[in-house]
Amino acid sequence: MSFDALLFLSFGGPEGPEEVRPFLENVTRGRGVPPERLDEVAEHYLHFGGVSPINRLNEDIMAALRSELDAQGRDLPIYFGNRNWHPMIEDTVARMADDGVRRALVFATSAWGGYSGCKQYHEDIVRARESVGSRAPELVKLRQFFDHPLFVEANADAVRAAYAELEERDEQARLVFTAHSIPLRADDRPGADGRPQWYSRQVAEAARLVAEQVGAESYDVVWQSRSGPPQVPWLEPDICDHLEDLHAKGVGSVVVSPIGFVSDHLEVVWDLDNEAAEAAAGLGMGFARAATAGTDPRFVKMIVDLIAEHTDDAPVCKLSELRMAGSTVNGALCAPGCC
Repeated sequence: MSFDALLFLSFGGPEGPEEVRPFLENVTRGRGVPPERLDEVAEHYLHFGGVSPINRLNEDIMAALRSELDAQGRDLPIYFGNRNWHPMIEDTVARMADDGVRRALVFATSAWGGYSGCKQYHEDIVRARESVGSRAPELVKLRQFFDHPLFVEANADAVRAAYAELEERDEQARLVFTAHSIPLRADDRPGADGRPQWYSRQVAEAARLVAEQVGAESYDVVWQSRSGPPQVPWLEPDICDHLEDLHAKGVGSVVVSPIGFVSDHLEVVWDLDNEAAEAAAGLGMGFARAATAGTDPRFVKMIVDLIAEHTDDAPVCKLSELRMAGSTVNGALCAPGCC
């Protein structure tokens, strides 16, 4: 099947202190997040000069993707659009229409199902096409990839490298996987097959696959970056609470894999490299954080594999029995009520 371009669709992030608060207001619009919580999160961004690392990392991934596509002789222009900050997806899709793009694939920087990880990207596509009108290109979103072998391999090697960072290569370090917490009610929505989609099931499966590759017979899956009101139950335990539990059980060191994140964006470098690392140090625990997959060449090759499923009818590569989802046209849902 023929496509004119690829839209690289991501979350977005500020590029300076003056952009932090407007960006956070975009992210939380309509969610009733109190101003004091925005102030707290703003301080995290300001700790890094008000610049989110996600922008540079996305540029690095796109540059590597451009090289890989060229090496394979694939003439597929790459456009960049975001949900929450510039370049906004609405502006990018308008530019695509101006350039004569009629059909494009969409790679969203999330491996997962669920509202924020999948459905909201479908909503972004719908909103952008509506803003452009009849000139808007057809947009086909690539599928979820949490169990793609190249994604798993990249994360597994990152875990191995983290183990090597620990003093005397502590093979007894506890392996802990983390992902962004979400409300429990959002985790129980039915999928396209009528069964619960369960973002947490996908995270647990990816963790199992990575642990299997590194030979870890036991490990933990925990959560981070909760932002909701305390009366609403979210996925638990939190990473910092879990470190205290492990310390109480006599665990001396941990390897933390942010399996739920594609890149080292702010919620990784703040919540793990600052808060969790400080919590571990306060407990006298060794702490090593594995890299995310985004800058690994295998991650880029995985994106090309996903593209080839549509352009070349290439076989689907996946390692789990969980259903394949997330790929639809023009922002349609996989099924009514999905995510």
